[in-house]
Amino acid sequence: MTDRCLLCTALKSERPLWQNDLWSVRHIEQPWGLAGWMQMVARRHVAGIVAMNDAEAATFGPTLRWLEKTLLEVSGAQRIYTAALGEAVPHLHVHMVPRYVSMPNDAQGWPVFDLQRAAKAGEVSVPSERVEKLSRAYAAALAQVPTRR
Repeated sequence: MTDRCLLCTALKSERPLWQNDLWSVRHIEQPWGLAGWMQMVARRHVAGIVAMNDAEAATFGPTLRWLEKTLLEVSGAQRIYTAALGEAVPHLHVHMVPRYVSMPNDAQGWPVFDLQRAAKAGEVSVPSERVEKLSRAYAAALAQVPTRR
């Protein structure tokens, strides 16, 4: 971990929805463009997939699949979008973004990521109660499975 990394700092200070020795799960920070927008974060400061160690690489796919399957079930979304860019914060974090049936067509696919820009500009707002309720349900569902992932 490094003191200058935003995600390293967050990992030290916030309570994750779920974690094991290698991975941590969190809801993205405010302002929210969408309820249920989660991140799978490497607990070790690692710049990206290419820099993972063998243990991280061996568990990355199975853990991500389990996290997304659980998010799909808990959120009621139609599908989960997955993206890892690492441009703004060079600490491996994978965005897991629910696509709800109720979302307009212009917020599906890559445009879903514009919801965060819109939230920061005050154009979109998500009630904190909705985010908290979904986060609690997701954490409870993740707690039902041993942390050996």
